[in-house]
Amino acid sequence: MRKIRVAVIGAGPAGIYASDILTSEYPDARVDLFDRLPAPYGLVRYGVAPDHPRIKEIIKALRRVLSRDEIRFIGNVHYGTDLSLADLRSHYDAVIFSTGARHDRPLDIPGIDLPGSHGAADFVSWYDGHPDVPRDWPLQAREVAVLGAGNVALDIARVLAKPADEQLGTEIPGNVYAGLALNQATDVHVFARRGPAQIKFSPMEFRELSHSPSVDVIVHPEGFEIDEASQKAINSTKATKLVVDTMMKYMDREPTGAPHRIHIHLCQAPVAVLGTDRVEVLRTERTELIGDGTVRGTGEFTDWPVQAVYRAVGYMSSHLADLPFDHHAGVIPNDAGRVLDADWMVVDATYVTGWIKRGPIGLIGHTKSDAAETVSSLLADLPAIAPPEVSDPDAILEVLAGRGVDYTTWAEWERLDAHEIALGAEQGRERVKVVPREDMIAAGRA
Repeated sequence: MRKIRVAVIGAGPAGIYASDILTSEYPDARVDLFDRLPAPYGLVRYGVAPDHPRIKEIIKALRRVLSRDEIRFIGNVHYGTDLSLADLRSHYDAVIFSTGARHDRPLDIPGIDLPGSHGAADFVSWYDGHPDVPRDWPLQAREVAVLGAGNVALDIARVLAKPADEQLGTEIPGNVYAGLALNQATDVHVFARRGPAQIKFSPMEFRELSHSPSVDVIVHPEGFEIDEASQKAINSTKATKLVVDTMMKYMDREPTGAPHRIHIHLCQAPVAVLGTDRVEVLRTERTELIGDGTVRGTGEFTDWPVQAVYRAVGYMSSHLADLPFDHHAGVIPNDAGRVLDADWMVVDATYVTGWIKRGPIGLIGHTKSDAAETVSSLLADLPAIAPPEVSDPDAILEVLAGRGVDYTTWAEWERLDAHEIALGAEQGRERVKVVPREDMIAAGRA
């Protein structure tokens, strides 16, 4: 076994799993795990709603991986600006890109760009305290539409419907609590294009939607259609059956008169956002199932008075410098994780894993098998991969320092982590997240 060094770009679950599997299967491998943020964990830290601490339990496992000597975390480094592909190829045997999907998939309907129409990714980044988004968020709308039938749509609806004080026990930053305390929303309408058996909610998250005493969950019976294909999906998939069962329980439940309501509307496809200077109305078209899990429009339209619209119709990855990109699919073209160029030829020693590889589908745990495939490809290719020009593992740090890059380390993250926990302890909370990038860096060096 020859000793190898691999650069992994993106320190979210996909990148951490790839680093773990590589160093476990190839003991002579060493990994430098880069991230554009000063802190690791990616989606788990900045893409999961703060009132879901059980999901964030995965951080404990990720932390154990990053604590290993074979893996070195290097944060606050922006690929494409601070480092190029040529830099990485000259310092490492191979490079794995695991940059995820950070932007909203576009929704091409009239009026979608009116003020008051927001992308899910931006809102999630705000309430999760991402350092690169504004600190304030407009929350004056009393009636809100959320477009989408996945867990992100559920998270947004729940965060908007629950009173701020009920969310204070989470790790939300102070500016987010202050913003939610001024939230005017009373009715949050979630619109799904298809029927109950095609909903992509996780059963646990859907059940938890009603756990707040301040929120009634109302499933409207219009559009509750179960055709033969739907029944087949219910019978064959436990998760689908649980979601449909929960939906039926919500339909049978009498509203309690709670001050906030989450409405679930099925078989309603958004076709336009209306308003003069800002969002005033969402127009939807009633759809019907056609027997294969898809739907068609019926020509029956409904106008819903809302003052804000949140688009939760999927995420998109970004084009990375010096790499090919499929703009339609939103992924880097690849074969089992091997990057392919414009002529569908393999790019030497360059790999992808996670959402940048397969698109933003699946839960966090699904990235493990994805990473395993990519690592398997890398190890199979290893005999034909030439060693890097630069053999000194610290040379890349000298390159960063020479370019004035204020990179962060694992030790600095551990100090920032302890600092956030200490801030939480002062308020009787588990953690208070530090938001400004410069404050994160400073806390890590205190």
